[in-house]
Amino acid sequence: MNLRRLAILREMGLAPLWRLRAETGAETADTDVPEQPLPTEPDVSHAPVSPVAASAAPASRVAGMDWRELEETIHACRACALCEKRTQAVPGVGDRQARWMFVGEGPGVEEDRRGEPFVGQAGRLLDLMLAALDLKRGEDVYIANAVKCRPPHNRTPEAAEIAACAAFLDRQIALVRPRLLIALGRPAAQALLGREISIGAARGKRFERDGVPVIVTYHPAYLLRNPLDKGKAWEDLCFARRLVAEAA
Repeated sequence: MNLRRLAILREMGLAPLWRLRAETGAETADTDVPEQPLPTEPDVSHAPVSPVAASAAPASRVAGMDWRELEETIHACRACALCEKRTQAVPGVGDRQARWMFVGEGPGVEEDRRGEPFVGQAGRLLDLMLAALDLKRGEDVYIANAVKCRPPHNRTPEAAEIAACAAFLDRQIALVRPRLLIALGRPAAQALLGREISIGAARGKRFERDGVPVIVTYHPAYLLRNPLDKGKAWEDLCFARRLVAEAA
């Protein structure tokens, strides 16, 4: 392992764990903590309205949008009650031709303020996770959320709210055409796979969404409060790297 990756893993709290596994021959090798509540199981001001859309756009119409129209429609969307308390919608960020696409749950306080997903302390941890894979935000990586507006008090999005944003996520995936989708947390996994998911049961498995491999791991906000599970998340990232290499 090179010194840069070792330093990154040490900052993530994983370096001792990595050294232990290397010795035994195992293969797996922001100060503002988001308000977002953790899954109960360890597995798991309005935006200006443009003329593009004043409410929900039909999924068939969203499916034909380019990036500009899609993001304008997301910012103008009023399909569910989440629009009533948002500062702004948060479509996504990153390389629009990325091989890697990470999907989280929804914006938090800082994300709602800045208009970018995964900022603050959880975002910093995600950036470290990317760096451990020799990746960087904005370079071969696209980041989005299952819902585009912040749920009140950062609660878990309801099924109807995820459904209201489903066409937007579908179109983002279709435009990016990633080689791998990584679901960060249970709501993201359910949004991508369309069914109930237990993180513990889903980890280490390869799922598919319209021919694109999907893997499931923990949300960074969960890892901040449950650091002992960082080792499991690192195993998931190593698995993801192998899948991308195989796809190449």
